[in-house]
Amino acid sequence: MRSVWSGTLAFGLVSIPVKLGSAVSSHKISFRQIHLADQGRVRYQKTCELDEEVLTSSDIGRAFETPDDQLVEVTDADLQALPLPTAKTIEVSGFVEAASVDAMQLDTPYFLAPSSPTANKPYVLMREALARSGKAAVGKFAMRNSEHLALITARDDILLLQTLRWPDELNSAADAVPRGKVNISDNELQLADTLIDALGEADLSAYHDEYAAAVEALVTAKLEGAEPPAAAGEGGGGQVVDLMAALQASVDQAKDSRGDEGRHATVTELGTKGERGGGSGKRPAKKAAAKKTAAKKTTGGRSTAKKTAAKSAAKKTGTAAAKKASGHRKAN
Repeated sequence: MRSVWSGTLAFGLVSIPVKLGSAVSSHKISFRQIHLADQGRVRYQKTCELDEEVLTSSDIGRAFETPDDQLVEVTDADLQALPLPTAKTIEVSGFVEAASVDAMQLDTPYFLAPSSPTANKPYVLMREALARSGKAAVGKFAMRNSEHLALITARDDILLLQTLRWPDELNSAADAVPRGKVNISDNELQLADTLIDALGEADLSAYHDEYAAAVEALVTAKLEGAEPPAAAGEGGGGQVVDLMAALQASVDQAKDSRGDEGRHATVTELGTKGERGGGSGKRPAKKAAAKKTAAKKTTGGRSTAKKTAAKSAAKKTGTAAAKKASGHRKAN
């Protein structure tokens, strides 16, 4: 494991020499910019805005820009001399329930590993203590010119450190809330629940980056002089005109793709309750039409439920007339 930081994890009076290693990697596709005329790579040069001199890394330092546009040079030595206890120590200052941490605050995960054999015992002690309590340790540490808030949890045989965004870095969600009053009917909500059940549990380990694979296939085809893979047809997106119909179609599609047996839940099986949030309870015209459609299915292909009722009534009338005629003949 390549170390990106090393120091001490302070757990009360217990000090554990540790090192951090990245817990994730990226397979993001990177492209280079080229000159279309001759395929030459596009290079960037850093120049001084005063004398336009082209600079190398050794010529470049850092400075802090003040609100009145003054530049204050800050060297590596200045940063290393900062009076920060977190520069080389992760000081555990408290604990929280691991499940109580807002997902919006979670940032980058790191493996926290013992940096020497002597650190193994206190490391395992803290790992087991966190696992038994179900809690996560909270502390701060400085890395890469920034101080970070950290959450430390027990994960299998290791300690996992996850950097957290500072509370004041989380933006308000007020602008994302839908404007105006939105009424959701019980039928719509129940059919959405049915769709969730039909789609089933997601297996996160089965997901992969299709974009990266498609780009690799494209590059391979170009190198081999072959025809690039053809794009799939566009999906049937667009505006949803009938939400109930779209939900029902989604449920049917999900169940068909999973091979579920048994008839699909239909709109009429979900009840006729009014809308949540002030609905009148009356059946909308579209739902009445859906019910007629369901009635057609249950008659085994007859044109309408009304025709079925009419035939049944005619049959009963004919039977009664036949019985009456038979009784009259017997009397004679």
